[in-house]
Amino acid sequence: MKKNPLYKSFGYAFQGIGNTIRSERNIKIHLTVMTLVIVFGIFLHLSVTEWFVCLILFGQVISLELVNTAIEAAVDLATKEKHPLAKKAKDAAAGAVLVSAIFAAIIGLIIFIPKLFALL
Repeated sequence: MKKNPLYKSFGYAFQGIGNTIRSERNIKIHLTVMTLVIVFGIFLHLSVTEWFVCLILFGQVISLELVNTAIEAAVDLATKEKHPLAKKAKDAAAGAVLVSAIFAAIIGLIIFIPKLFALL
């Protein structure tokens, strides 16, 4: 079986990102929070290291949300009936996103709270 050219693989990846953004509420929430962090980061003059931390966290949370969406779609394709293993897979994927988002928020607070107090 012949592989698609690399540019087509990138196209499929961008389609997956776009479809997820259009169809999934949670990734829209993550992208909104990411935008707010960028705006506040510019306003509060984050250091290069702080920006690196934020970028890693952005990538982690968004990537996990994309994987969660893929797992949910694959499980839904595999079975239309309620099954304990289907629930386990979907819940675990959603839990991975939640853990990542919680720790990203905690790290964000560690970065931003001292900067906000310094303004006061």
